[in-house]
Amino acid sequence: MDEKAPSGRLPERDRPWVMRTYAGHSSAAATNALFRRNLAKGQTGLSVAFDLPTQTGYDPDHELAAGEVGRVGVPVAHLGDMRALFDGLPLAELNTSMTINAPAMWLLGLYAAVAAEQGAELARCAGTTQNDIIKEYLSRGTYIFPPAASLRLTADVIAYTLREMPKWNPVNICSYHLQEAGATPVQEVGFALATAVAVLDAVRDSGQVPAERMGDVVQRISFFVNAGVRFVEEIAKMRAFGALWDEITRDRYGVAEEKQRRFRYGVQVNSLGLTEAQPENNVQRIVLEMLGVTLSRDARARAVQLPAWNEALGLPRPWDQQWSLRMQQVLAYESDLLEYPDLFAGSQVMTALVDDIVAGARVELAKVLELGGVVAAVETGYLKSALVASLADRRRRMEAGTDVVVGVNRFTETEPSPLTAAGAEAIEQVDPAVEAAAVTAVREWRAGRDAAAADAALARLRADAATTANLMPATLECVRAGVTTGEWAGALRQVFGEYRAPTGLSGAAGAGGDAGLAGVRERVAATARELGSSRLRLLVGKPGLDGHSNGAEQIAVRARDAGFEVVYQGIRLTAGQIVAAAVEEDVDLVGLSVLSGSHLAAVPAVLDGLRAAGRADLPVVVGGIIPTRDAEALRAAGAARVFTPKDFALTGIIDELVTVIREANGLR
Repeated sequence: MDEKAPSGRLPERDRPWVMRTYAGHSSAAATNALFRRNLAKGQTGLSVAFDLPTQTGYDPDHELAAGEVGRVGVPVAHLGDMRALFDGLPLAELNTSMTINAPAMWLLGLYAAVAAEQGAELARCAGTTQNDIIKEYLSRGTYIFPPAASLRLTADVIAYTLREMPKWNPVNICSYHLQEAGATPVQEVGFALATAVAVLDAVRDSGQVPAERMGDVVQRISFFVNAGVRFVEEIAKMRAFGALWDEITRDRYGVAEEKQRRFRYGVQVNSLGLTEAQPENNVQRIVLEMLGVTLSRDARARAVQLPAWNEALGLPRPWDQQWSLRMQQVLAYESDLLEYPDLFAGSQVMTALVDDIVAGARVELAKVLELGGVVAAVETGYLKSALVASLADRRRRMEAGTDVVVGVNRFTETEPSPLTAAGAEAIEQVDPAVEAAAVTAVREWRAGRDAAAADAALARLRADAATTANLMPATLECVRAGVTTGEWAGALRQVFGEYRAPTGLSGAAGAGGDAGLAGVRERVAATARELGSSRLRLLVGKPGLDGHSNGAEQIAVRARDAGFEVVYQGIRLTAGQIVAAAVEEDVDLVGLSVLSGSHLAAVPAVLDGLRAAGRADLPVVVGGIIPTRDAEALRAAGAARVFTPKDFALTGIIDELVTVIREANGLR
């Protein structure tokens, strides 16, 4: 029990959580300047966003990186970029979180090298590498290697940091994207804990950590969670997470010390729950979601980062990020929240909610373990299918109006918003010259290094990867030799191979119960008959490195339910691969999904490819986070339709796809 002052307050006000803003874009130098400004405004930790080429192990001059460099984060291709990123920032004094997964070992190696150059003692450096590859196969899509090889890299990082960087969180089990992919609170807790079990089992079974030190491993495992707008349920979810984590680490791994079993987590509140329609409503959504992870003292987040109000429109500006930081500061410093013990202790409502989530999550965890663990559940497609089906059900409730989203499916009447009066200028714009500069810079870096040293370091990395050796020493040698991100990942691709995760469509149940679906199904069948075909064929394509496939998968499921034959080959395709599939499969329509901001490069590349292949007649539609001005440019380039998050009614979208096919074929 906490010792309380006579008034019921705590004897001493709690320290606030670490306050972060997720930041990174354009270049290392520009991001460094943004970090400095954010720290001056009172931010207490850095949270680094890397661009998609960095996250997926490609250099800026790779074919798949075209249009993606510096879009959703900062490009870091080598040690020089990492030096520029943290120039003048004392790493030993800052808590640095890096959202990086498949190449987490590589980025940690770059970070450690820069810290050493600063004279920082690695043992003093505090921060986090996300390093949770499982959720990448399920929701976010920035995986590279097969699951078993990826877990080996995670275990190697954990063993290294245990020895050299004891204040570092080497892995951040991430349920955040599971919720965005459709997970209910029960699934989010159950699936995330299944991932944690897989990671801890991998460390234990690697033989790199003595059994008596598993408690030290457990106390450095952190979690990264999502908080939705149903904040009472979110509080219960976090309390359930803590209860189950305590139980698992005590009973499965024999961790006796209670402090080591404490559930430690950071949070970003739900970005995909933000709306393009009436985006000013996102401010109150963000505040309510923040309450879900701060109100309960016994389950309070250790670190919080909030999205900006305009993330459904595009890349937030520094001012937008400042607004989100100020929300945290007002709650922490102006309110009395941190003066009291847990507000929900003894609450019958909260206890019942927590018990329900704990019971359900135990069932989900047991189911995954019965399948052979989380890797088997990924490889069989069980987890992905469960998430796709759950998200389809959520979308159905939203379309039916059962789940109200203010300004989207209810209370849609609105005054013009002064926040968006400037149109596309209400978001950050990335200069296209950024990519060209990054391409030139990485080529100059390769030309200026000791080529023999780089070749030798890569040869050692490949050799060590073929054994059971810890790969961190070979990675650090690559860092010092000037190897690039793409070369490091490429060497491991040669040994481990590259992986394509199940799409989850085959096992996903249809939406069902949609009142308008029967009419659309008849239109699909009638149009196919008029074209002399047995079925209309839709190719759903994900060009470039954008791995956020939730929207594409939901379109594919609803189109299949409407009678389309759907061709969907998953994420990370070149324009040439999409064009080849469209021609080979003789589809009636190509639908491209792009959420990374690379649409102005990715979509014209596909349109040009179709023209070159003699299929200029094949209509192309686009969906994604696309500003109005960009949508006009895409239509001018030849896109038949552009859909954005405001187009939430999936059956209506599918109906419009039929119209596009009829128009393209001259049908009435």
